[in-house]
Amino acid sequence: MNEACELLGVRPQTVYAYVSRGKLEVAPDPADTRRSLYRAEDVAGLARRKQAGRKHETVAANTLFGAEPSIPTALTAFFRGRPYYRGRDLIGLSASATLEDVAQLLWNAEQAVDFSSPEPASGKPGRALAFTALAGLAAEGHSTRGRLTRVLHGEAQRLVGLVANSFGARQAGKPLHERLAQGWKQPPEVADLLRTAMVLLADHELTGSAFAARIAASTGASLPACLLAGLTTLSGPLHGDASGRVHALFGEVERLGENKAIDHYLSTGLALPGFGHHIYPDGDPRAAALLALFEPSKMITRFIEQATQLTGLQPNIDVALAALVAHHRLPADAAFALFATARSVGLLAHSLEQLGVAQVIRPRGRYVGVMPDMPQGRV
Repeated sequence: MNEACELLGVRPQTVYAYVSRGKLEVAPDPADTRRSLYRAEDVAGLARRKQAGRKHETVAANTLFGAEPSIPTALTAFFRGRPYYRGRDLIGLSASATLEDVAQLLWNAEQAVDFSSPEPASGKPGRALAFTALAGLAAEGHSTRGRLTRVLHGEAQRLVGLVANSFGARQAGKPLHERLAQGWKQPPEVADLLRTAMVLLADHELTGSAFAARIAASTGASLPACLLAGLTTLSGPLHGDASGRVHALFGEVERLGENKAIDHYLSTGLALPGFGHHIYPDGDPRAAALLALFEPSKMITRFIEQATQLTGLQPNIDVALAALVAHHRLPADAAFALFATARSVGLLAHSLEQLGVAQVIRPRGRYVGVMPDMPQGRV
């Protein structure tokens, strides 16, 4: 123990934490059962990562806040290749929790959350309606500063309800997944799939959209403005609308067959949308959890199997979401609707959490452009 503590520069309690998280393998000492032996390769690897982390933190400290090495959060973290919401295993949570349950957890709310928003959504359902409605509220919204947390929670749940209504949710008074299913004319078994999908999508640590929402929150912007900042960032095809790219890929598979569609991408050096995830090198557990609940079409199943075999990459949540939409013939924009509605919960959680930091997020740029002609000083 003493040697491990010295090499890692930590206390014994931290070593025990490494063991409990599976980062450090331990075995009893054959010569003395009161002592423990730690795998040398694990200790060396942790030491290298700690040293590299110090270098990254130094860079971040000079570019993000000027004092903070990173953005602290108690919302979502990843342990041993699995995501956790406030320390609770997300995959296990998705088996029964509703989006309302997750919102109460992520917002740390004392009262149960209700997304039966009284805000009407008049117009053609879709992202344009959602963004327009939020923009109107953002233009007249009140700053988050100087307001009680319970008041902000009430506003946050109305905003999520408004987003859901904009995508076609119906019949207030029911859980949000049932309201969306009714609006999309789907049976109860599909409603439960929507529930699972949205719980899995509610948050994913410090994504680009979460960072955008936090920046807005750090300035004291209104909650609608924070949510709109996050959702517009989410709408990019490399973020929350990635399932749209997968949907287009499925269309190519349907027209050309899985072999020709895959060959088209791989022969031109293009990455297949929806496969691989830098946080989950061994496979996205969210995708596995969702795909285990329904059976995609034979064509999509063959495509996923062949793509995985040829690339070595597992399907991520975007493939699972696009497969769900295709299998149950949900509206064309349903994948983004589910993602945006669910992630609104996480974006608002990040915005609320950021209010506890009395500092504006202000990164500094590193100028690489043309240098101006400066007058020469006299010696």
